[in-house]
Amino acid sequence: MIFKINRKLDLKEQLGRTKESSDKYKKKTVTKQRIKLKTKSSMRQNEIPDLLFEAILEQRKIYEKNKRRRINDKNYPFIDENYICCSTYGHSRSRGFHTKYFNKLKQDLNLPNIKFHDLRHTYATLLSKAGFSVKDISTLLGHSTEIVTADVYIDTQTVIYDCLEILEPYIESVIPPQQDHIVYDYTNIDVDLDSYYDELMK
Repeated sequence: MIFKINRKLDLKEQLGRTKESSDKYKKKTVTKQRIKLKTKSSMRQNEIPDLLFEAILEQRKIYEKNKRRRINDKNYPFIDENYICCSTYGHSRSRGFHTKYFNKLKQDLNLPNIKFHDLRHTYATLLSKAGFSVKDISTLLGHSTEIVTADVYIDTQTVIYDCLEILEPYIESVIPPQQDHIVYDYTNIDVDLDSYYDELMK
């Protein structure tokens, strides 16, 4: 199956907590406040495959269905904060909500017991193996410096080999390897200056 990249996703903010969150908000909403991203580099635009875009559209259908269903519910109204992936009441999901689904996915596919954030390391390493430069990978991950990407995220020695056979073809189908750029050497070109000036003066 081939996955095409036709869409872009703008990363502008995140859900998290601030220093004032604990005192200002209810317990269940403390970690769900809209806050700035860590660095300026974190604000970026990433291409996403059609596979992900279609999943977003499916979630949007569920969002609209829940919204219509609770439009007249006075006891439990729909909180319209425009979150696509949210509860049936419109509340944003906490990051811990997805843990049980991620754990089940690892178990069903017989994948290593890694944390969700570790996927960024795997992603960076596979891109590196596919020929992407550290600078490009750093931009995709939203790192402020390439040093962080190279030293922390790209693991050229201990790649997760027991799932590489599954992951590598998928990565290659979603994001094709970088093509070698043709570099022209203009330093050894002989130019007949007399002919050049004659043409220039016509």
